[in-house]
Amino acid sequence: MVVGIMRLDLHLHAPQNLKEKRSVVKRIIGRCRERFPVSAAEVGSQDLWQRAEVGFCMVATSEADIQTVFSHIEDEIERLALADVLDQDTEFLHYS
Repeated sequence: MVVGIMRLDLHLHAPQNLKEKRSVVKRIIGRCRERFPVSAAEVGSQDLWQRAEVGFCMVATSEADIQTVFSHIEDEIERLALADVLDQDTEFLHYS
């Protein structure tokens, strides 16, 4: 069993205040949860209205499966055109 964790640092284009930011982040997280088998949440930069840190987690049998899904998530966020990915960190935990 492999647990994959990915953190994305995003620059949001549209929001002019925290209320608009929450709406954009909710849309990004909802879309990713809907399309991919991951858990997701906003995990940082909650007081900044043009930045967001979003965390994703997935359990699978191999690192390659998780890495493929994480890559598709990044592509989906870029395709939505609501944010740019500034930074990405990924970690894998292996259990036997």
